[in-house]
Amino acid sequence: MARYGVIGLGNFGVHVARVLFEEGHEVLVVDADRAQVQKVKDLASVALVGDAASKEFLVTHGFTDLDAVVISTGDRSHVATLITLYLKELKVKRILVKAISEDHGRILEKVGASDVIFPEKDMAIRTARRLLSPNVLEYLPLGDDFSLTETAPPQDFIGKNLMQLDLRSRFQVNVLGIKDVLTDTFIPFPPSDRVIRDSDILIMAGHPEQLEKACRKKG
Repeated sequence: MARYGVIGLGNFGVHVARVLFEEGHEVLVVDADRAQVQKVKDLASVALVGDAASKEFLVTHGFTDLDAVVISTGDRSHVATLITLYLKELKVKRILVKAISEDHGRILEKVGASDVIFPEKDMAIRTARRLLSPNVLEYLPLGDDFSLTETAPPQDFIGKNLMQLDLRSRFQVNVLGIKDVLTDTFIPFPPSDRVIRDSDILIMAGHPEQLEKACRKKG
């Protein structure tokens, strides 16, 4: 069981805390608004009312012992920046921060954020990718030039093996794994003679544009 902190209990922070807690992890949540803390006290191991933009508060309440902290302080970018700086100085292993702009994101990276999160931007990209490639079940951008997707195979892929599809040569896309949803089996780095079935989910990696083309292209 891991130990997590969530600072800021707007919609984003509440959803993060809920998922972590329901997965059986220890979750410490903090907000300056007592009413917000009351709303989520049953979704956390510890729920605190306080000012997390205080190094003394963070030390006193055990943030130095957490595996990761998620910071989501809304439009108060200076507060998120200050908390990030303090957590970095306290050597917290992983600090994930919701940014309000690209410039804010760059500042957060410089003061010590491990991960900078742009929820609206990330969701917009995922939504657009799903519109462009209806077979895509999940889309994970890992940078401007590299992404992962979970994709239901286009109809014309079914019955052909990976060698016949030749996705690496045609699109510079690699199939990292195949999951058969009927048997709940997963094949990492599948062999080239593996035939694609209609019950398969393909985990593919490559440039976003090439992934989009591969997912829309007929086999």
